[in-house]
Formats: sequence, C-alpha cells, structure tokens
Amino acid sequence: MQTVGRFAPSPSGRMHLGNVLCALLAWLSARHQNGAFLLRIEDLDAMRCPRSYADLIMDDLRWLGLDWDGEVPYQSERAPIYEKYEQILREKGLLYPCFCSRAALHAASAPHLSDGRVLYAGTCRGLTPAEIEEKRKKRAPATRVRVPDEIISFTDGVFGAYSENLAEECGDFIIRRSDGVFAYQLAVTVDDGLSGVTEVVRGSDLISSTPRQIWLYRLFGFEPPHFVHIPLLCDVDGRRLSKRDEDLDLGLLRERFTPEQVIGALAFAAHLTDRAEPASVRELVQDFDWSRIPRHELCLPPMFR
Repeated sequence: MQTVGRFAPSPSGRMHLGNVLCALLAWLSARHQNGAFLLRIEDLDAMRCPRSYADLIMDDLRWLGLDWDGEVPYQSERAPIYEKYEQILREKGLLYPCFCSRAALHAASAPHLSDGRVLYAGTCRGLTPAEIEEKRKKRAPATRVRVPDEIISFTDGVFGAYSENLAEECGDFIIRRSDGVFAYQLAVTVDDGLSGVTEVVRGSDLISSTPRQIWLYRLFGFEPPHFVHIPLLCDVDGRRLSKRDEDLDLGLLRERFTPEQVIGALAFAAHLTDRAEPASVRELVQDFDWSRIPRHELCLPPMFR
C-alpha cells in the first residue's frame, strides 16, 4: 500500500515555525517512503480563515521546497459531503441536539479532566421531544454524538501506546456547531478517509482527539491511518510558539533567512541533524528516521532570537 501523507493547516494567520516543522516532518516521512503528499486547507470557519492566508501558506510551502500532489481541497466548500456522513450517524441513532452555552460547559461545577478539558456531563442527552422543541425557541442547538463506554487504543509513531475511554475521558462531543458549521472532529475524519490518507502527522496537543477520530473512522467504514504526534516547538526562551502571537511567522523569516537556513534549523531542533546548518528538503529525505524525534518539547536554535 502506498503511503499517503498530508498537511492540513488552518489559515487563520501566517504559518509560524511550529506549523512549518509539522509540514516538514510530514513531507519528509511521505517522500522517504516514496509516497504521496497532500495539502488540504482547513477553513471550516470561513470568517476566521480568509483565502488570502491560504494563498500565503501555499506560497510559503513552495518557498521551502515542500511540494504536494493533486488539487487542494478547501473544507469550507465541502459541507454537502459532511452532511452525508452526519446522516450516517443520525441513522445510527447517535446524534442529539445540545443547547448548553459555552459558559455552562465551562462552569466550575462541570467535570474537568486532568489536562483542563471539560468532560460533557450529558445534560441534553435525555431531553424529550417536547423539551427539545421548547428549547429551540430560545436558541439554536449544536449537534453532539453519543459515544460508547469503550476504550480506543493506538500506537503513536513518537509517543507509543495511547488509550482513552471515550465515555470517561472524552464524553459526547460536538460534530456540528449551533451556527451550522461542521466541527473539526467530523470534517478531518471524513476528509482523511476519502483522501486515502495512511499517515497523519500533527502536534502532540492533538493526541487526545485521536481516539474519537479512530472511532468515527470505523463507524464510517474507513481504515484509520497511522498517527504520529510530534512534540511542540518552543522558542529559544522555552515558550511555545503560537500563531496568535505571530511568533516567528514566515513573513518575517523570509526577510532574514534562506529556505535552506530555515529547513536546517528545524531539522536540528527535531534532532534529525547534529548541527543547525543550512539544508534542503531533498538532502534530508533519504536518511529521515522517526526514531530520532524525542518525546520532549523541541527548542529552536539561538539564530531565531
């Protein structure tokens, strides 16, 4: 089976070096295995993701030498496809409307997990048709999917064995927001499944979402891909990079460095090389090895200070 990797950025701002590292490792892994590499734009919330940012992402990837195969799908244009898979869940009796406000979900009395995530208490799970109709008069509901009391396990390419009980550590989750926008969990599963993606590379902050996506893969009849969650990238002072803070975005970096300098520095931060020397993606691809990536956070070299 051919390896099919992908990079699926959300164009809510210019890419920072953490985004670039994810794209680089996903590209190196796919190309090292003589596989395909896909690009998808995750602009589900089109108001927050202007097309101009997507254009900049593609221009930055070309500048770095990270090419892709095939057309680039935009999630904002794929709602009819997501609706078909939403209907599959509805026909299985797994969906119900949720009228809980964000404030109610994050109230102090709500059950919280050790990592700070809120575990949905099932407040709207047992509403009667009459109660649902009455609540609809006051606010539009989101749509939640009912999860089973089931342990989902997988072996991550960097962090190893990972398990989660959906009922106890995830809870019923939203697949469509109250404004009609489909949620990440459903859209990413459908898109990867339909695209034949066999390897998903992304940040370790998303590892807890993987069990629920594996569950959705199986419900939809897809084969789950191999997941590789990479450590988050920190600046030279140990602070995690954030698109919100415009940390070391490509617009600024392209004025100071060559593509080879950026690629070489990221390869060094990821422990793929022993020195922060300029390198092209073509030079790195032959000897790429996931076993060199550590589990702890990665730190940028001083050149980016």
